[in-house]
Amino acid sequence: MGFGNGCTEAACNPMIADMYSGVKMDKMLNRFHMWFPGGIVVGSLISKFMTDFDMSWQAQMWVTMIPTIIYAILFYGKAFPKPHVEGVTSLSKNLRAMLTPTFIFLFVCMSLTAISEFGPQQWVGLIMANSGASPMLILALVTGLMAVGRFFAGPVVKALGQTGVLLGGAIFATIGIYLFSTVTGPMAYVAAVIFAIGVCYFWPTMVGAAAQRVPLSGALGMSIIGGVGMFSTAIWQPVIGGWIDSATAEKAAAGLSGSTLELAAGQDTLAKMVTFPAILIVLFIIFFFWQKNVKPAETPEVAPVH
Repeated sequence: MGFGNGCTEAACNPMIADMYSGVKMDKMLNRFHMWFPGGIVVGSLISKFMTDFDMSWQAQMWVTMIPTIIYAILFYGKAFPKPHVEGVTSLSKNLRAMLTPTFIFLFVCMSLTAISEFGPQQWVGLIMANSGASPMLILALVTGLMAVGRFFAGPVVKALGQTGVLLGGAIFATIGIYLFSTVTGPMAYVAAVIFAIGVCYFWPTMVGAAAQRVPLSGALGMSIIGGVGMFSTAIWQPVIGGWIDSATAEKAAAGLSGSTLELAAGQDTLAKMVTFPAILIVLFIIFFFWQKNVKPAETPEVAPVH
């Protein structure tokens, strides 16, 4: 599954970057990545329906072949669009571009945007279950709003620009995670809405920023940006797990137990997770002024060759 996800993103991100430019590219990247949260929503509903009819997990896994076959039909006979930046297919030029300050900066930011998105999502359902909120409803709210937000990303990016979208996302994500660490019951759904708005545009906009602001990094650069996003979760999730373990021991020593203990330890951990998007606020303010007078590279928009 990791190879499948990685190959799909490694092929489609540069394909979109070669077909579109400017705001249109950001819009289409967001619409492509809309199906990460959108797929969770659709897949959850399909899985629930099949589970209710006592269908096995093996049968449910075979459902993934349906979009695979649709992909094959859509791509059959099509030629991959040609890159429009001279030298972008040169591995040496890709590597040199990836050693520039802008790419290194995006590399660091991507590790933090990814854990800001995936870290809380991994734990917040379990934590909020002990506060009277429904974990499934929180998941549906977050992923549903992310899908809708990415579908309508075009006007947002046009109004705020890439750097403005990233800075605004960091601010909303910080507020959302902070609320998760302090509220209980129905207010958790408010926190979910704010969190979803915050992390909604992170991943596709970061990929778009690499494509436009470091165009010579090419498909390799976009893949590296996506790769560090996935790898950062492997690095930070054990750290987050350690935070939960230490918070649990501390709260237990204070006399808490059961669901009260789990909620207190979980919210203490979420308070620490606020650090990730809070750092991003500072970094994206720097990036906003750094890139203010830098015109992103434009490429002519073309239709795919049949």
